[in-house]
Amino acid sequence: MVHPTRWDLPKGHLDPGEGELECALRELEEETGIRASHINIQSDFRFTTSYTVRYKNKFSGESCQKTLVIFLGDLLQDVPIVVTEHKGFRWIEWNPPHKIQINTIDPLLREVECYFTST
Repeated sequence: MVHPTRWDLPKGHLDPGEGELECALRELEEETGIRASHINIQSDFRFTTSYTVRYKNKFSGESCQKTLVIFLGDLLQDVPIVVTEHKGFRWIEWNPPHKIQINTIDPLLREVECYFTST
């Protein structure tokens, strides 16, 4: 997904009482229109990373530590993508090594590559 200054992935914050996978599926649908029924989650893949974010406009410019959890799923059917929180989207051909976004997307795709070569 295209963020104003970089590539990004659908993600968000946990709602009260919500688990990580529930949150991921909700955010995916909210940001892309892809429903849980459209994908098959790979139950043995879970990517986690932490990084520091400095908010320019929120929280008076303070930094905070974020933890990102990503699940892997297969799209079961073609669905129209409905972008709601970004400028657009693009499907990227699987051709590792990828150089898309150094902090989160590239490490995630390295883990996905390892997952595919080990299964």
